[in-house]
Amino acid sequence: MRSFSFVLLIFSAAFFLLGCNNTAPVITDEAAYVEEIETWQHQRLERLKSKNGWLTLAGLYWLEEGENSFGSDSSNNIVFPEKAEAFCGTLLLKNGKVRLMVADGTEIFVKDSPVSDMNLVDDQSENTTSLQQGDLAWYIIKRGDRYGIRLRDHRHPRIDQLDHIPSYPIQSSYVVEAKLEPFDSPMIMTVATPLEGYSEDYACPGILNFRINGDDVTLHPFTSGDGYFLVIADETTGLDTYGAGRFMYAMPDSSGRIILDFNKAYNPPCAFSPFATCPMPPRENIMPVAIEAGEKSVHLF
Repeated sequence: MRSFSFVLLIFSAAFFLLGCNNTAPVITDEAAYVEEIETWQHQRLERLKSKNGWLTLAGLYWLEEGENSFGSDSSNNIVFPEKAEAFCGTLLLKNGKVRLMVADGTEIFVKDSPVSDMNLVDDQSENTTSLQQGDLAWYIIKRGDRYGIRLRDHRHPRIDQLDHIPSYPIQSSYVVEAKLEPFDSPMIMTVATPLEGYSEDYACPGILNFRINGDDVTLHPFTSGDGYFLVIADETTGLDTYGAGRFMYAMPDSSGRIILDFNKAYNPPCAFSPFATCPMPPRENIMPVAIEAGEKSVHLF
């Protein structure tokens, strides 16, 4: 009996030590980590302000089957901002193909070369056709069976309006190790978007289990290259943080550990422009805890 009790005591001690190791802090050098996150935050803002950043979005226009005239004049089917020529031309949508026919006397460029008549490649294919006229640039997007124009203004006032992204204080306690409980085969999850009638499908390889601030939590990640893409919500969503959730990426480190860094939880494009379409958090990723880390809401429009 004593022998059994002794073995049980040793097993319990080992289990306790293993549990301690699993909940040990991931970050060991606080100063270096804070500097890393501050650099990440700076680079994030610079990307948003870049020519292809989300702050440059100036319009989203859906095409109708057939001819779609476009330009700044109000008589066009699609009315661009005043920076555009009054009559830029016509976009012909027919059987899932979009053809550009430029109006006489108007200059539209592709890679600095003027064009007059050409078929356009949408954003779901390689070598997407990017068109430009002055400060404005645009290309064709495909969402489900719909086609539209995503317009950018490289001098959009919103670029200077945002001088920082509100964020929680950097806290190493919000960096945790997660364990993936894999499915026998990836599960396809259909995720809603703000665009009526349009959803997106993602492959989910399993369930991430982790412990944060004393709570056991699970998330359903989406496969993204060698890592994972997460669309999340928590008890700060719609209060301190953006109402449609936040995004995160997780990449296994050199030892194969999956580290979730909620200080890098960031706002989706929809938070910065009304002309973006973003996946919404699936119900499986609405966490019953407050994640007071990462980006907070911005108020630009």
